[in-house]
Amino acid sequence: MANIEIYTKATCPFCVRAKALLKQKGAAFNEIAIDGDAEKREEMIKRSGRTTVPQIFIDAQHIGGCDDLFALDGRAGLDPLLQA
Repeated sequence: MANIEIYTKATCPFCVRAKALLKQKGAAFNEIAIDGDAEKREEMIKRSGRTTVPQIFIDAQHIGGCDDLFALDGRAGLDPLLQA
């Protein structure tokens, strides 16, 4: 099973959509909430080069945000990564 990490904020609708897609696929993920956690936010920015949430990593590979995740799924690239 793939190791999935997703940096999120509680109020983020894109985070909810990304998590819903992963749940729909039966993928377990480690949610890293960065609300009010400057250290976790810095870690996310360092890893992804981006300041927006969600930021999604599958087996330490940066996937991107919600739109990136849906685009990857749209071109049938997500399922193979989840099976890894």
